[in-house]
Amino acid sequence: MLLHRNKRRVYEDNAEGSNRNNNENNGGNGSGSGSGKDNRSGNFLLFSAVTIIALLCISYFLRLTGSSSSQEISYNEFITMAESGKVEKIEINSDSIHITPKDNGGTDMVPGTTYYTGLAENVETVTERMLEAGVVVNTKVEDGSSIIISILLTYVLPILIMWGLLSLLFRRMSKGGGGIGPFGVGKTTAKLHGDKDTGITFNEVAGEEEAKESLVEIVDFLHNPDKYADIGAKIPKGALLVGPPGTGKTLLAKAVAGEAKVPFFSLAGSDFIELYVGVGASRVRDLFREAEKNAPCIIFIDEIDAIGRSRDSKYGGGNEEREQTLNQLLSEMDGFDARKGIIILAATNRPEILDKALLRPGRFDRRVIVEEPDLKGRVEILKVHAKNVKMDETVNLEEVGLATVGAVGADLANMINEAAILAVKRGRAFVNQKDMLDAVELVSMGKEKKDRILSKKERKIVSYHEVGHALITALQKNTEPVQKITIVPRTMGTLGYVLSYPEEEKFTQTEKELRAELVSLLGGRAAEDIVFDTVTTGAANDIEKATRIARAMVTRFGMSKKFGLMGLETVESQYLDNRASLNCADETAAMIDEEVMKILKDSYKEAKKLLKENRDIMDKIADYLIQKETITGHEFMEIFCREKGIPMPAKDKGEEALNSLAPKEKEKEPEVITEQIPASPVNDSESDKKETDHTEDDKKDSGTDDKKDDDSKGGSSGDTKSEMEKDLDDMEKRLEEEFRNILKNRSSKKSDEQ
Repeated sequence: MLLHRNKRRVYEDNAEGSNRNNNENNGGNGSGSGSGKDNRSGNFLLFSAVTIIALLCISYFLRLTGSSSSQEISYNEFITMAESGKVEKIEINSDSIHITPKDNGGTDMVPGTTYYTGLAENVETVTERMLEAGVVVNTKVEDGSSIIISILLTYVLPILIMWGLLSLLFRRMSKGGGGIGPFGVGKTTAKLHGDKDTGITFNEVAGEEEAKESLVEIVDFLHNPDKYADIGAKIPKGALLVGPPGTGKTLLAKAVAGEAKVPFFSLAGSDFIELYVGVGASRVRDLFREAEKNAPCIIFIDEIDAIGRSRDSKYGGGNEEREQTLNQLLSEMDGFDARKGIIILAATNRPEILDKALLRPGRFDRRVIVEEPDLKGRVEILKVHAKNVKMDETVNLEEVGLATVGAVGADLANMINEAAILAVKRGRAFVNQKDMLDAVELVSMGKEKKDRILSKKERKIVSYHEVGHALITALQKNTEPVQKITIVPRTMGTLGYVLSYPEEEKFTQTEKELRAELVSLLGGRAAEDIVFDTVTTGAANDIEKATRIARAMVTRFGMSKKFGLMGLETVESQYLDNRASLNCADETAAMIDEEVMKILKDSYKEAKKLLKENRDIMDKIADYLIQKETITGHEFMEIFCREKGIPMPAKDKGEEALNSLAPKEKEKEPEVITEQIPASPVNDSESDKKETDHTEDDKKDSGTDDKKDDDSKGGSSGDTKSEMEKDLDDMEKRLEEEFRNILKNRSSKKSDEQ
């Protein structure tokens, strides 16, 4: 029954749109002629009514202005004034006498005011009396031409002016039909790129190859519509671009128009909404009318969720004006013929709240996902934005791409610009690699607050906090290597941070990796508790991140033994804040909180255990960090390996990026290996189970031998130095054979602020 009712509503919308189109097209028929006569007669009656009202208003206005400077008195008062010598002159009209008093006529006379009274006697008697009293007598001589001019100026001219203004107003209101409204309030506000070229092509868009491929057919159709029409194919009427903010949805739409060399109408969803009721629907009609005149063309509606929000009350339905605008948009999208070459592109980052009728085939036939770029995409985007920036030979955009996991096109463009600004501030004519890496940190964490001076106690607390994060990262397996540690405050509220990111592109995370990340996040709080026997507010962000990860493990990832594979949470805003909502009972929600608390307690207990076992190493690294304020991952690993009595692992790609400017001697590497794979952090925990050294090193360094990894249970890394050197030699030989396959799977890494 509900389905039938929905269909009927669509059919009624279509019929209504069809009737409207027929009425517009049949304006020259008999019915149109009759309608024109009715309109003209209605306008005549309206103008007549306006004319009468205008005459009354003019008469009232003249009387009002005249009464302010002239005052009526009785004939007796006039005779008394004349006999007492207060009248200077009079003017006798056919039915009245206008009196001008003397300036010193008395205190009861108002200066600048004239008086008038009725003509109660004949003219000869009045004249005789006034002459006897010494009053100047004037008689008004009627001039026919002056009367006509007075009438024309007083009555006719204002009426003509008002008539002309009203005619112009009504003409503007009815211009173009469709109820545009006065002064074009219902006219579309879309910006038309009239040169049939937006100036942007697909060469200006990088990092979104899949999205570009989805739009190639649209460009080809606009170039060669007959090719598709001959075979009977229909081009999609619309394509919806969906993705996070800053990924280039608007840029892609402009590139489609630029490649096709067709007019491009661009407007935002909020442009349809206005103060007046019905304006949104009127602007939709006018938009499609203008598009038909400029066909083939592209209509791009940015942030379409402003008018395309679902009419269901769950998503804020009930707004009559917005729903009326949406209904008109649905009707227009059904009414136009795609063969004319009108294609609608729309962009949104909230597809879950759009109306289902808007998303069905026949309106938006395609959904193009514009995701965050991977490593290759980030490098290509950096090349596009660096095209017009002067850079020296030290700049390596691939290394910058490795350090910008999670960044979108807008972020990368901002980083390039900030790097150029830093180069100018430092007095250089070219951008170097240090400027690029500093710009990455500037955009990610803010500027350094050089004026904020921490006390010795606070510097020590922050130092141990950050070293706690880094040390646990190095002690665990399945963690990301440390690239930088600093205790220099930043403008985004951080007093210090640990920079770490993986060497490979990761699209999934194992349970072991998530649990290791939880232990690392709580390592800062654990270090404070161990060293100072108290805790501070500095771990607020770490606790928030750890809680979010632990809750996701329980409710979404099925990594809890208590709840198993039950889905307890749903992500509602995938492309904005990843906000999730529970879909379970209150009792279950309380049990979820208990399970999350248990995971966090276990992680915190493990963090304290690892730090207590390596307290001496933590103290030495913290003292070094207090002196230097900022140390690289290489310096951190040197101290760690020296104190543990183990050899230094091979330098990873990210480490080379951060130390590319350091004047250090580099060892010559084997010719077969073009990039070095870092060894995984060493686990010094006595609780791990042991097995053969070859299997352990293979699992830590390559991570690619699945068969051995399944059989492996992990092992202890506390072996003797000679045994580890032998294992490292064996590992190097295996890497020479397997490295080419490993490189194919590497893509990106991310940077987490600790």
